[in-house]
Amino acid sequence: MAVQKSKKSRSRRDMRRSHDNLDGPSCSADSTTGTKHLRHHISKDGFYKGKEIFKPKVKKDKQEEQQQ
Repeated sequence: MAVQKSKKSRSRRDMRRSHDNLDGPSCSADSTTGTKHLRHHISKDGFYKGKEIFKPKVKKDKQEEQQQ
């Protein structure tokens, strides 16, 4: 069995435990659409900070594909 050579100081112990108190990623809501997204990321509908960055792709129905 391993035995430590010297006692760990309070400072080193607390530095090791510093990551135990971290929270998960925070979400925010877009100002125009109100959709939730991760901070500093574009929402799924293509908006970032109230501005439309890109238009999302629209999925075609199977019926529309067969008619064409």
